[in-house]
Amino acid sequence: MGLAKRIIPCLDVKDGETVKGTNFVNLRSAGDPVALGKAYSEQGADELVYLDITASFEGRKTFADMVTRVAETVNIPFTVGGGINELEDVERLLYAGADKVSINSAALRSPMLVNEIARRFGSQVCVVAIDARLDEDGWHCYLKGGRERTERELFEWAREVQERGAGEILFTSMNHDGVKQGYANQALHTLADTLSIPIIASGGAGCKEHFRDVFVLGHADAALAASVFHFGEIAIPELKQYLHNEGIDVRI
Repeated sequence: MGLAKRIIPCLDVKDGETVKGTNFVNLRSAGDPVALGKAYSEQGADELVYLDITASFEGRKTFADMVTRVAETVNIPFTVGGGINELEDVERLLYAGADKVSINSAALRSPMLVNEIARRFGSQVCVVAIDARLDEDGWHCYLKGGRERTERELFEWAREVQERGAGEILFTSMNHDGVKQGYANQALHTLADTLSIPIIASGGAGCKEHFRDVFVLGHADAALAASVFHFGEIAIPELKQYLHNEGIDVRI
């Protein structure tokens, strides 16, 4: 048996509070990010991801303060992302208490940043997030929260960031995000089978069966979700017990 599969709540943070929308719009509050993180930690989440979705200069300062409070409150690893463009941004967030950082648009604009983070802080710190959409001409990576298409193809870009030193890939299928019809298992399966680093699946969780499928069919190493956890649709202890009963190795 390999490593246990991980369940990772994702908290989008705007102006100091957790928000959740559909397709990046119609945001509604989901509560205090520190209190939510503590609750998830106590419920058995394996890790957390915090994303600063506004990442303005003032937002970054607020966000770093929040990261420190999270680090003082939770006892599981957590990743932070949003507005990371240079090594100084990484250093500030790690110093505040984060375990890993997630970069997306900055990696596409400046791929050497992946090399630099891995070299300076270690591959385990560097998570490359990929927002991709299945268009008529295949899977393409998108910038700026899914608003701007690039000519980078999903699987080719994922291989490149692995070679550059990324420790994990967080793959969000824009086609599946917020729809709650299941993860992009076919694309995940291809990623998992062609790469040697862990793949975190994002986008599409709506029920417990979707988590089972992402591990069994998608071969993902971890499953990330937001609204099903924030709004109490799926409880983490019940989810883990269900997965365990389905023969999936999870920490209970």
